[in-house]
Amino acid sequence: MTEERKKIVITAAALCLLFIAAVIGIWLYMNRFDPVEYVQAVLDASYKNQTEAYVEITGASEEEAGRIFEDNLDATMEQFATSPMPEELKPKYRELFAQLAEHVSYTVGEAVREEDGSYTVPVKVKPLTLFSDTYETFRQKAKEYADQVTDSVMDGAELPTDDQMQAQVYEIYYEVLSDGINGGMMYGEVKDVTLHVRKNDRGDYEIDDSDMKELDSLLIADTGEES
Repeated sequence: MTEERKKIVITAAALCLLFIAAVIGIWLYMNRFDPVEYVQAVLDASYKNQTEAYVEITGASEEEAGRIFEDNLDATMEQFATSPMPEELKPKYRELFAQLAEHVSYTVGEAVREEDGSYTVPVKVKPLTLFSDTYETFRQKAKEYADQVTDSVMDGAELPTDDQMQAQVYEIYYEVLSDGINGGMMYGEVKDVTLHVRKNDRGDYEIDDSDMKELDSLLIADTGEES
């Protein structure tokens, strides 16, 4: 092999190695895991029904991503499964809770990689205070309704059944909550929660269920909490 041919071969080999390195670098970049982006995507899909980033990061289908939000609403409505809420009101309440979810406030902080390869991701939450803010209004309107029933019965009208009265109270509460949402949301003091992100048995990253439940509990303040 001549000296010139050797140079050509060496140059071609070097170019080939550079190409391979570039391809590997691109692959690593495209397949990198960013815990902050992942947590943001999971929360946005769970609470705001924003699925684009979740689909891109996890490879899930649009249908699978959309089910996350719907499953959360299902879980919320299950709390009323044994309540006297009329069936005809449940779709209205479901839509109301979907509107409320759009207003939840969370800010994802910087992740820390742990020695075992997992990540801790801090999240700051501003709890919605809709229920505590509207409780007095609801109590007053419910009292007004009870007084109206009492006055009507005293005037000779028939006493409504328990089901009828409970249905009316749920209707009143729906109207109060809906007015509260449309009137502008208010928030309580910032709460901190730490989410642990680690690989599951399939090798996919996920947020610990217990951490997500804690986050759930902080997003909306109980009626007993001050705003």
